[in-house]
Amino acid sequence: MSDGYPAVIPMLAYEDGPAAMRWLAEAFGFRERTRMLDRDGRLSHGEMEAGKGLIMLATPSPHYHGPKRHREESEEARKWSEVPYIIDGVLVYVDDVAAHFERARAAGATILSPVEEAGEGKRYRAEDLEGHRWMFMQSKSPNLDAQRQR
Repeated sequence: MSDGYPAVIPMLAYEDGPAAMRWLAEAFGFRERTRMLDRDGRLSHGEMEAGKGLIMLATPSPHYHGPKRHREESEEARKWSEVPYIIDGVLVYVDDVAAHFERARAAGATILSPVEEAGEGKRYRAEDLEGHRWMFMQSKSPNLDAQRQR
């Protein structure tokens, strides 16, 4: 880590950055760390924490279209998004994947797969309000989960 930042930080673009930050907090339990708005109210830089992880987000341009809208406008994007897999997405480890799943579903996340048992633990896949894809996982080893949260 450098200056309180992890070595790798996903950077995601959103059409409505402030709304995305509110939704990510409600649905996924992320915590807002930084919010910078330009004079038009557009998110120029945002940071949200997930355990010891961090994502950065912004609205890069008023012309930007998120994945959900891109699929509505492009047949090719629709085709490669037909699978429930994480395409250009983010993996987040959580302590209780079943509770996380229920929280996300209640907040309106598009559920791509139910909670399922995988070799490395339990997981589910979801899309956020603008169509970014996320995988949430709880490892079989409580020690690994605890280390990730530090």
